[in-house]
Amino acid sequence: PLQEAYEAGVQHYNADEYLQAVARLEESLTEALAALEECRALCEGPWEDEDEEEEEEMQPGLYEAIAAHYIQVLKCRQQCVLEIATKPGRISATEDFIPSHLDLLQFAYDQVGNQALAAECAASYLLFYPTDEPMLEKMKEYRTELGENTAFTARESIQRYVQRSLMEKKLIYYAVEHLGGTFNDPDLWTPDELIPENLKEKHRPASPADALVPLKHCLSPSLSRLGVGVQGRLLQSLLMPLRACFSTGPLPFEGIAVTMDSRRMNGTQRVVFDRVLTESECKDLLRLTKAAGEAGDGYRARRSPHTPHERFEGLTVLRAVQLAQNGDVDWRDTKLLLQASEKSRKIIESYFTPGKKLHFSFTHLVCRTAVDEEQEGRMDLSHPVHADNCLLDPEGQECWREPPAYVYRDYSGILYLNDDFQGGGLFFTEMDTVTVTAEVHPKCGRLVAFSSGKENPHGVWAVSRGRRCAIALWYTHSQEHAEQERVKAEELMEQRAVEQDRPDGEERQGHD
Repeated sequence: PLQEAYEAGVQHYNADEYLQAVARLEESLTEALAALEECRALCEGPWEDEDEEEEEEMQPGLYEAIAAHYIQVLKCRQQCVLEIATKPGRISATEDFIPSHLDLLQFAYDQVGNQALAAECAASYLLFYPTDEPMLEKMKEYRTELGENTAFTARESIQRYVQRSLMEKKLIYYAVEHLGGTFNDPDLWTPDELIPENLKEKHRPASPADALVPLKHCLSPSLSRLGVGVQGRLLQSLLMPLRACFSTGPLPFEGIAVTMDSRRMNGTQRVVFDRVLTESECKDLLRLTKAAGEAGDGYRARRSPHTPHERFEGLTVLRAVQLAQNGDVDWRDTKLLLQASEKSRKIIESYFTPGKKLHFSFTHLVCRTAVDEEQEGRMDLSHPVHADNCLLDPEGQECWREPPAYVYRDYSGILYLNDDFQGGGLFFTEMDTVTVTAEVHPKCGRLVAFSSGKENPHGVWAVSRGRRCAIALWYTHSQEHAEQERVKAEELMEQRAVEQDRPDGEERQGHD
C-alpha cells in the first residue's frame, strides 16, 4: 500500500496535480513510518550467525557476545528503511525515501498555497540535510511570508525518527571501530562528523557536497519542477559526472571538433565530436561490414533484432580478426576497426575522466537496414528508449541498477560511418522516455559519447530507408569487466605482426 500511494503521489506531482499529490504522499509517509516500526520490531530475536570474517573479528566471551547480538539488532533496524523503500520485485531501494517525501510535500503544499505546512515539511527535511541551501532559501521565503516571529518546527514523528537513527548509527560506528565488523550505512544523509575518520573511506564514499557549485544550467530545464531538496540531492549526486559540463580534459588528437556539449544537448555528460574518422576510413570500415555482416548480433551467433522492420547485422572485434585469419576480410580493415575504437576510447577517457582509466566493456560494429516492404504504417523505433547500465522504469521515474542490466558500464559511445539513409538518428529523453531533450544526426566520423546511467535515457529513430552503420562502444572503470574478446583479438593481431616481421627462413624453421 505505501508503494502504491507513493507512486500515485509522484505521478500526481509530475502532472502538477498538487492537491492529489499531497493526499497520496501524506498517506505514503504515514504508511512508511508505520512499516518502519513493524520492521524494527521484527529485528528483535535470537542471535543469527553473520559472515565468518566478521565473527572472527569479534572477540569471544559473554560481554562480547551480548554486544555482538545488540549490534546485530541495531544494524537490522538501520536496514529497515531499505526494506520499505524497495518496490516489490525489485532489488534496489528508492534513495532517500523518507526525506524525498518531505521534499515533495514541501513543494506541493507551497503550490496549493499552504505555506504553513510547506514550512513544516521544509523544517523536517532540514533535519536530514541541515545545510541544504535551496531548502534554507525556501525557509527564508516562508518567514517573510508568514512573519519573522512565526515558529517553524519539524514534525515530531520526523524528529523522533532522525534522533533515534543518529543514536543508533553512533553506537554502530563505535562498535565497528573498536570491535570490528562492517556496516553498510543505508542513508545518504548521515553526517560526516558521525563517522570515525578511519572508517569514512571504508564505509561511505566521500560526499561531493563540499565541492557543490551552481550547476543548474547543465541540467534539463525540467529540473525547476523538482522540489528544492530533490534539486540539491540531484545536483550533488551528479556533481562528479557533471564535471564534463564545465571542466573537461584536453582532446588527445588534433583536428577533432566538439560540435555539441552537455549544455547544448540539454543534459549531463553528453558530447558530440566530429572528424574522428576520415571519409576514406569510413569507406574501409563499411567495406568490412559488407564482407562480414551476418544476421544477428555477431556475438555467439545470437540473433537479437530490436524490430521486425529492420535487419540487424553485427560484428565483434574477435570475429573480425577470425575472418581476417580465414582470408574473408582484409587485415587492414580489421586493424582499422581496432584502431578506430581505441581512438574513440582515448577521446572519451580524456574528455570525461582524465587520469582515470576506461576499459572496453564491449565493441560492436553494427548495421541496421530498413526492410523496404515493412515500412508502411511503421510506428516503432529502431532501438527503444533505454539506459545502458540500469533498468529504466518510466512510471516510477527510476532506473534500477541491478541485473540483468550491465551495471558495470560507465560510458557509452557511437562512432558513425555513414549518413546515406533515412531516419536512424540518436535521441535523448527525460526519465519518462517520451520527452525528447536532444537529437544527434549520424554522419561519417561523428562520435557521440555519454555516461551510461539514468541521466541519459536514449533511443534510435526508425531507419526507414537504407543502411545505417556505426561502431557501438561501451566502457567501464572496472578492469574485471574488461572485454575479453578484445584482449584475445589484440593478442592475435600482435601475433600476426610478429610473424610478419620474421625473416622467411626463420618463419619456415618455426613451422618445421
